[in-house]
Amino acid sequence: MGARPVTVRLARWSAEHPWRAIALWVVFVAVGFVGGNAAGLNEASDSDQAIGESGRAGVIVEAGDFHEPAVENILITPRAGALDQAAAKAAADDAAARMRSVTGVAEVGQPVPARDGLALLLPITMSGDPETASDRLQPLRDATAGVQDAHPQLRVEQVGGPSINKALDDTLGKDFQRAELLSLPVTLAILIIAFGALIAAGVPVLLALSSVAAAMGLSTLASHLVPATDVTASVILLIGMAVGVDYSLFYVRREREERAKGRSGLDAVEIAAETSGHAVVVSGFAVIISMAGLLLAGDAVFSSLAVGSILVVAVAVVGSLTVLPALLAKLGRWVDRPRVPLLWRLTAPRTGRHGEAAPRFWPAVLRPALRAPVATLVISVGLLLALAAPALGMKLKFPGMEDLPRSTPAMQAYDRLTAAFPSNGTSHTVAVRAPAAEADRVRAALTDLAGRAGGDPLFAPVEADGPKIQVSDDRRVSVLEVATPYASREDKAVDSLHRLRDDLAPAELRGIPGIEYAVGGGVAASEDYAAHVRDKLPLVMGFVLVLTFLVMTLTFRSVVVAISSIVLNLLSAGAAYGLLVLVFQGGWADDLLGFTSMGAIVSWLPLFLFVVLFGLSMDYHVFVVSRIREGIRAGMSNRDAVAYGITSSAGVVTSAAIVMVGVFAIFGTLSTIDMKQLGIGLAAAILLDATIIRAVVLPALMTMLGEANWWAPRFLRGRSSPTPTDPPAPTPELVGVR
Repeated sequence: MGARPVTVRLARWSAEHPWRAIALWVVFVAVGFVGGNAAGLNEASDSDQAIGESGRAGVIVEAGDFHEPAVENILITPRAGALDQAAAKAAADDAAARMRSVTGVAEVGQPVPARDGLALLLPITMSGDPETASDRLQPLRDATAGVQDAHPQLRVEQVGGPSINKALDDTLGKDFQRAELLSLPVTLAILIIAFGALIAAGVPVLLALSSVAAAMGLSTLASHLVPATDVTASVILLIGMAVGVDYSLFYVRREREERAKGRSGLDAVEIAAETSGHAVVVSGFAVIISMAGLLLAGDAVFSSLAVGSILVVAVAVVGSLTVLPALLAKLGRWVDRPRVPLLWRLTAPRTGRHGEAAPRFWPAVLRPALRAPVATLVISVGLLLALAAPALGMKLKFPGMEDLPRSTPAMQAYDRLTAAFPSNGTSHTVAVRAPAAEADRVRAALTDLAGRAGGDPLFAPVEADGPKIQVSDDRRVSVLEVATPYASREDKAVDSLHRLRDDLAPAELRGIPGIEYAVGGGVAASEDYAAHVRDKLPLVMGFVLVLTFLVMTLTFRSVVVAISSIVLNLLSAGAAYGLLVLVFQGGWADDLLGFTSMGAIVSWLPLFLFVVLFGLSMDYHVFVVSRIREGIRAGMSNRDAVAYGITSSAGVVTSAAIVMVGVFAIFGTLSTIDMKQLGIGLAAAILLDATIIRAVVLPALMTMLGEANWWAPRFLRGRSSPTPTDPPAPTPELVGVR
C-alpha cells in the first residue's frame, strides 16, 4: 500500500495529538496577528495608485508639494423665492465674526455672490493637518448653528470637503458596523439550520474568524512588500468568512456522514481528510490562482487585494487540514451537541440501504437532467446566455459625488452649493511641470486655456476672481482647475474631458520648452481606470483560465472535466455580469434596492468580480465532481455516479451557498453604490452557480458526455488510487431519477 496523501497524514497526526495541534494553531494566529500589528501597515501612496494620464497628473501635482489647507464654506440661500441681499450680507458678516473667534480657523474669506444672485458663499480656511480636519469640525458647526438661529429666515449651511468626509465616514461606519453585526448571526443561524446542532455550527465560524485574524496580521506584514489600501481589510473579512466557513462545512459534514455509517472517530476524520480535505486543497489552489491573476493588473489596489485574499485562503486551507481534524477528534460525538430538536431530526445524517445518505428532494430536481440531458442542457444554457447578454452593453464608470447617499445634510448642502456655484462641483485638473524659467509663460498659457474653456458650453464660466491657478514654491509645477457644470458621470462631462485633452490643452501648452503636462481629476480617473480594466481583463482572464485548466486536469486526470469546469464557471460569471447590468445599469430596481442608477457598473467591479466568482465557484465544482468521481471509482455507471455525486453533496453545497448569499446580500444593503453592486453581484452569482449550474447544467452535461467525461491523453492517465470510502450501489431513490 502506497504512502497516504499528505491531507490524511496531517489529519491523523492532528487527531492523535489534538491539544498540540490546537495549541500550535492558537500560537500561529496570535503571532501572526500581534506581529502584523507591531510591524504597522504600509499604505499605498498616490504615486503607487497612479493609472493612466490622470495618474500622471496626480504625480505632477504631488511633486509641487502644495500646501492645501482644509476649506469649509458657509452657504447662505433663501428658503423660498429670491434671496434678500441685505439679510444675506448681514448673515455673512455675522458668520465671519463668529468664525474668526473659533479655534481651528486660520482665515475667513470675503463673501462671494452666485451669478444668479440666489446664494452667498463665505469660504473658511482651517488650520492644522488637512487629513484630520474632519475630526475638528464641531466648533465650526456650533458657530454655523448659531448663525442659523440668529437668521431663521435664511438657510445657513456648512459645506466643504471635511464636512462631506465626516458625513460619509459616519454613514459608512454605521453601514459596515451593521453589516458586521448582522453577518455573524446570519452565518450562525444558517449553519444551525444546516447542522441542527450548536457546536457543529460554531466550529466553521470559529475557524473562519481565526483565519481572518491571522491573515489580517500577515497581510500587514506583507504590506511592506506590496503596499496595502484601505479596502484590503474588508476584502480579507469577506473572502475569509466565505472560504473559511465553506471549507469547514465540507469537512464537518463529511466527517459526520462517515460516523453515521458506523466509522470510528479516527476513521471518519481520515476519510473526511482524504475526500473533503483533498477537495479543500484543490479548491484553495483554484481560489489562490484566481486571486493571483489580480497581480497582473499592474494596479496597487488589485495587488493589495490579491495578497490579502491569497493569505486568508491559504490560512483557511491550512486550518481545515490541521486544527479542524484536531477539534473534531477531541469533540467526538459532542460535535452534534446541543441539538436543536426539530432541526436535528431534519438535518441529522441518515443512512439508507448500504449506509449511504438517503436524499429525497434532490433526485426530483435531477430527474430532467438525467432523463433528457441534451434538452435540459440546451434550455438551461440558453436561459443563462440570455441572462448574460446584457453584459455586452456594460459601461464602466467611477461613482461620483452625485452617487453618494443624500441622506445627510452635508450632501444636501453640497447639491445646493454646486447648483449656485458650478465651479465648486465637477472639475478637471490640468497639471504642468516645466523649467522654473518658463513659469510666466506657463501661467499665461493656462490663463488663456481657462478663458477659452470658459467660453465653451461644456465648461463652467470662469469666476469673477479669475481662473484657479496654483504655482509651486520652486515655480516648476503649475495646476489649473477647469470646472464643468455637468455631473461627473454624465456624457457631457466626459466630452469636456476629451475636449480639454485633445484640443484645448495641446493648443495652449504645446511648444513650451521642457514641458510635461497631463489632465486629471475625477472624470479623468474614471475614464482612465475603465480603459485600464478593459485592457487588463483579457490578460487576467487568460492567466486564470490557463492555470485553472492545468490544476483541474492534474487533479481529475481528465481534460474534459477541466474544460467543462472552465466553461461552466464562465457561464456563471457571464450571467452575473448580465444581471448586474440589468439591475444597476438599467435602473429598474432603483426603488426596490434603494439606490439611484448611475447608468454604469463601477469600474473596478468586473475584474474583481471575475476572479472572486471564478475562485469561489470552483469550491463547489471541485467538491461535487470529487463525489461523482468517487462513484465512478466504486464501480457505478456514469449516470448513477452523477446522481450519487449531486445528491450526496447537495446539502453541503446548498448550505455553503446560502451562507455566502446571506453575507453578500448584507453588503448589498450598504449606502454606497459600489458596495451595493459588489454585494448583489456576488450574492446573485453564487445563487445561480449553486442552483442552476451545479444542480441542472453540470449533471446534464456530465450525463450527456458519459464516459467521455474522464478522457485524457495517455501520459495523464495515472493509476487510479482506491476510493477512500465505498459509495454503494444505487438505491431506489437514485434509480428513480433515471
